[in-house]
Amino acid sequence: METEQGHGLMTEFANFLVVGGAMVLLLSLFPVNQLRRRLPYSPCRVAWMFLSVLICCFFVGYLLYGMLFWNDARQWHDLVVPVIFFLGAIFVLIVCLLSARTADDVTRLCHLEYENIMDPLLGIYNRRYMDRCLRSEAEKSRRYGLELAVLLIDVDFFKKINDSYGHLVGDRVLQALAQMVKGSVRDFDMVFRYGGEEIMVLLPYTTLSGAENLAERLRQWVSERCMVEEVCNGAPIDVRITISIGVSAFNLDVENEGEMVARADMALYRAKQNGRNRVEIADSAQLKQAGKGVSA
Repeated sequence: METEQGHGLMTEFANFLVVGGAMVLLLSLFPVNQLRRRLPYSPCRVAWMFLSVLICCFFVGYLLYGMLFWNDARQWHDLVVPVIFFLGAIFVLIVCLLSARTADDVTRLCHLEYENIMDPLLGIYNRRYMDRCLRSEAEKSRRYGLELAVLLIDVDFFKKINDSYGHLVGDRVLQALAQMVKGSVRDFDMVFRYGGEEIMVLLPYTTLSGAENLAERLRQWVSERCMVEEVCNGAPIDVRITISIGVSAFNLDVENEGEMVARADMALYRAKQNGRNRVEIADSAQLKQAGKGVSA
């Protein structure tokens, strides 16, 4: 009698392991499907879809095994396969849950990094990230002897726009300008909000003449385009602006990245003093003086 009861308990336990393993496999499909839906169509998404198919195949295999060997566990060694099935299902569930949790953590970190380096209004890099990139690109230029240039862009009479149309329109003008500049440079060029209505463009592998040509094209494109066009209080608003740009290039021998930006800032100031809506190149005399100071 005790032997029959032991066999009965063993059989029920084996059946539970098989059915429980099948249910655990079904549960593992939920985190897999969450991951798959969040991914764009790519080889990675196809791989997760393939994993879903495999899990479904394993689920069917568990059911077939249960049908073939239902109530057939008589000895302890008959529990080996059901135990392996159940532990395998637990392993699959844990891996899927960890993958989904890791994906959530990575996504959260990416969002935090994005928010840490981007200006929320203009959708370009912020001043903090600008300082990091300037140091990195200057070091790269010094190490490998590469060209490096910057543009400092400022909106002419921006205060008049805010006074005439309000700060919301002023913000839209800056947004349109930032996106125009961003769309006009190369993929590896970097656009930053330098401060207020000023934008800085960092141009790796670019000579002073190349930066000047780009600055002149930007100045002309902005002057020819309407930045904001809408109807306010029944009257059309057609906001057009001009920009002034200061240009400088990095000298490997006599200056650091801060001095390059300072010279671009002085060139921008000179552009405003000379009538605005113009491009000015950093004064080479200042660079020569800096070189004499270093050699002394």
